[in-house]
Amino acid sequence: QLQLVESGGGLVQPGGSLRLSCAASGVTLDYNAIGWFRQAPGKEHEAIACISRRGGTNYEDSAKGRFTISRDDAKNTVYLEINSLKPEDTAVYYCAVAQGASVLLGSRCWLHPAYYSTRGQGTQVTVSS
Repeated sequence: QLQLVESGGGLVQPGGSLRLSCAASGVTLDYNAIGWFRQAPGKEHEAIACISRRGGTNYEDSAKGRFTISRDDAKNTVYLEINSLKPEDTAVYYCAVAQGASVLLGSRCWLHPAYYSTRGQGTQVTVSS
């Protein structure tokens, strides 16, 4: 069974940067996309970005410019780099896998949460001075 483990969160000052990691392991690593999402206290889950098995990426409009998704296939790890962190970025960040081919949009991926099933426990990011 596919498992995801996030790491890299922590307390950071406004304007700082973080790189979050999502390590995939399990019986099968067959998936079509991995997405990053977040949930702030009292708020809905929010999609950030996804990367398809073909290497294409997709970002929520609000994430363009400060968030970068990438992957290292040798390490079975997907990263999310966040720059110019703001207090409103405080949330639990988690990654999730889309195993169905319907998530693919050409070489890219759909970001809608409905495509993503297996997710990790998440990593807390707190932005505060």
